[in-house]
Amino acid sequence: MNAIEVHDLVKQFGGRTVVDRVSMTVRQGEIVGFLGPNGSGKTTTIRMMCGLLTPDGGGGTVLGYDVVRDALRIKREVGYMTQRFSFYEDLTIAENLEFVARLYELRPVGKHVADTLADLGLASRRNQLAGTLSGGWKQRLALAACIMHKPKLLLLGEPTAGVDPKARREFWDEIHHLAAAGLTVLVSTHYMDEAERCHRISYISYGRMLASGTVDEVVRDAGLTTYLVRGPQLEKLAAELHGRPGVDQVAPFGTTLHVVGVDREALAETVRPLGERPDTTVEQGQTSLEDVFIQFMGASKDNME
Repeated sequence: MNAIEVHDLVKQFGGRTVVDRVSMTVRQGEIVGFLGPNGSGKTTTIRMMCGLLTPDGGGGTVLGYDVVRDALRIKREVGYMTQRFSFYEDLTIAENLEFVARLYELRPVGKHVADTLADLGLASRRNQLAGTLSGGWKQRLALAACIMHKPKLLLLGEPTAGVDPKARREFWDEIHHLAAAGLTVLVSTHYMDEAERCHRISYISYGRMLASGTVDEVVRDAGLTTYLVRGPQLEKLAAELHGRPGVDQVAPFGTTLHVVGVDREALAETVRPLGERPDTTVEQGQTSLEDVFIQFMGASKDNME
C-alpha cells in the first residue's frame, strides 16, 4: 500500500514555478529521504502533500485522501515537525504536550500526555521549562508532540539541525522504531549520513525531481567515476586539476583528493600521470552520495534566476 502517491505537482509564487511537475511514491512503513539544495522546493512539496498548500497543478493521494479535496482530512492524519523549535519556551514539557493534546481533542488529556512522555523518555523532565532544554531534548519534545495523536505519516523538515551526533543517532533509532510499527516517514535533510539511513531517497533540485531510489541505485545511476589521489601539496594539485578533461569535481577529504567525473575515459587519462610523480598515488575509489549530490547541484539551473 502506498502512503503517498502524487504526480506532476506544480506550485507557483509570483509567476515563478517553485515546484515543477514533481511525482513521488512512498510505501506504508517506509522512510524516504528528501534531498536537495536550499530553495529547491522540498518544503513547498511537503506542505502540498500535508494539506498546508493547494497545488496549482497535478494531484494524487496521501493516506488515501485526495491532496486537493481532502486537505483537512490529511492534516488530521499527519505529524509535521519543522526545523525550527516552535513550542512555548516558558511552559514545561508536560504543559506543551497538554496544549497539543487539547488541540487534537485527545481524551483523556492526562493519559495521552503521560503515555507520550514515557514513550519518548521525557517523563523525568516533564516539569522542565522547554526554553531550558538542549537542542537534542527540544528535538525529542518536538517529535513527541508530532506523534502524540498517532499519525499515519510523519513529515520531518531538517529535524536534526544543530544537535550533537549522539542525539541524532538516538533520534534516528526512534524513527526506525516508529517505521517498523507501520508509520511512514518523509524526511528532508542535508546530511548525507542521514540520507543513507533511509530506505529510499528522492533528490529534487530547483523544483524538479532528478532521481529516486535506494542510495546504491541513485549512486549507480549517476554514472560517476571517483579517484583518490594522495600526495604532497594537495591544495596545489587540486588547483591544477580543476577544469582538466573529465574532471567535474575536486574536493579534499583529509589527506586525499576526491577527483570525480562523468567521462570515465577522459578522467582516467587526466589522473593517470599523477601516479608517476614522487610520493603521489592514484587509485579508483567509491563514489559517495555527497559526490552525487554535488554533481546534481552543479548541473541544475536555479529556477529563481
